[in-house]
Amino acid sequence: MRPGLLLDRDGVLNDDTGYVGTVDRFVWRPGALDTLRRARRLGLAVAVVTNQAGIARGFYTWEAFATLTRWMMTEAARAGGPIAAVYASPYHPEGLPPWNQPSPLRKPAPGMLLAAAVDLSLDLARSVMIGDQPTDIAAARAAGVGRAIRIADQPDPLADATLLDLTGVTDDLLISL
Repeated sequence: MRPGLLLDRDGVLNDDTGYVGTVDRFVWRPGALDTLRRARRLGLAVAVVTNQAGIARGFYTWEAFATLTRWMMTEAARAGGPIAAVYASPYHPEGLPPWNQPSPLRKPAPGMLLAAAVDLSLDLARSVMIGDQPTDIAAARAAGVGRAIRIADQPDPLADATLLDLTGVTDDLLISL
């Protein structure tokens, strides 16, 4: 079992301009590629865990999301910060069938984080989750992740740390417990 770095996508790795489902709308956020490189150097397995309500709402397809994901993973690897796996929940209660149903994968439920732990042999108690929404922090807590960091412009008392973006991530923050 090894520690991992679990990252939300929109608002953490890329600018959240609303339902980013194509490569032309994806813009890396400050510090994202450096954080991925740092995680590799520290020996952390990196997984992206992302709610993708844009699929449920019909803004883009699962296939478009998969194309964007392959591109994102290739760009991260080229930059020296490979992403081991991406987990996505296309479910949303206000979405279109078949995605308009409850799912243990949709954050704040911990399903995607637990799946990453099994697939990548992660010790969640020694892992770190970075997200920009309260649901990311709740999912981390529910999964037993050792450290939860929130990207936000106001302090989050439920997070272990709050940063404006990934440029504030240090080695010490990535090494949990």
